[in-house]
Amino acid sequence: MHSVTSDRFNARLNAGRAAFFIPGFAIAAWAPLVPIVKTAAALDEAMLGLVLLCLGAGALVAMPTAGALTARHGCRKVLLLSLLLIAAILPQLAHARSPWLLGLLLFLFGAGNGAMDCAMNIQAAMDERDTGRPMMSGFHAFYSIGGFLGVGAMTAMLSLGLSAAAASMLATAAILGLAGAHFRQWRDDRAAPDAPVLAWPRGGVILIGLLCFITFLAEGVMLDWSAVFLHEVRAISTQHAGLGYATFALAMTIARLFGDRWVSRVGRARALISGAVCASCGFIIATWVPIWPLPLFGYALVGLGCANIVPVLFSLAGAHRAMPASLAIPAVASLGYAGVLAGPALIGLLAHATTLSTAMVMVGAALLLVASAARFLDLGRQ
Repeated sequence: MHSVTSDRFNARLNAGRAAFFIPGFAIAAWAPLVPIVKTAAALDEAMLGLVLLCLGAGALVAMPTAGALTARHGCRKVLLLSLLLIAAILPQLAHARSPWLLGLLLFLFGAGNGAMDCAMNIQAAMDERDTGRPMMSGFHAFYSIGGFLGVGAMTAMLSLGLSAAAASMLATAAILGLAGAHFRQWRDDRAAPDAPVLAWPRGGVILIGLLCFITFLAEGVMLDWSAVFLHEVRAISTQHAGLGYATFALAMTIARLFGDRWVSRVGRARALISGAVCASCGFIIATWVPIWPLPLFGYALVGLGCANIVPVLFSLAGAHRAMPASLAIPAVASLGYAGVLAGPALIGLLAHATTLSTAMVMVGAALLLVASAARFLDLGRQ
């Protein structure tokens, strides 16, 4: 009996990991296609920037809807529908030849990823609730792993001479095959028939969402500005400037693989505070220490620090008493994703008004707000 229970638990755990891996892989598989599609659709930089906003807009629109559908129909159906939308759109992106078509496809692609993001986090919160132990960091690690493998696989296929269409079809086949092996273990729990499916965030959920906004903003800044800072401020060559984000992403993935043990050992409060302080120190070191390669050490600290903040915040949202997980997690995810979208533009405005170094340090200071806000959250040891 114990063996059967253990096998069932492991199957559900692997299914949860697959649910996180798939959107990480899919969104990263799109990244190497960007320059190809830009040329094919004859887009300049300004038009490309506007078109890329459609990706985020689709995710933001889909997240609250995904929460409502999950409450009514269960995580499994929403995950499957989201997956099918992603699989239908990804190969079509390689064929887009007009800005309007590309914008529409990216909106739908973002909607699929945003909906899957909500449903997978709701499912993970349920798994945590049932087991009574931290699991969120481990799940989020597989999103990061999916991102590494997605961009790596697409880059390798394109380097070997495959067309963008063929490479995207193979990437789509890979995620469909992975889903086919695990979807039966995705949860189908549903909310009570009279439970609300849409509501404005309230109580502590608002604070959790704001802290998620700051953390995602910091991650978005690392993605879009770390290489620019190293090149323009530290005079690092363009060939090596990308090492900043690579160091950040690798440190984050490693920290998330061990994050559940860390949260179990020190508790959510200390994990949140120590992570925010670590990330803040990382921004300061990366910005103020001019000796190469110490800025890379700073970026590694940012990755280590930010790694488990978001999983802890999602865990808190999923277990919060003010709102059910199907309402709280979409609200928190939407605010967090808004931080990813707003971060690069906000830093650009701050850098224009002051300097890029000042703007980066201000992001580090904002992370200290995350640490100081921990005492206002309902943070138990589990």
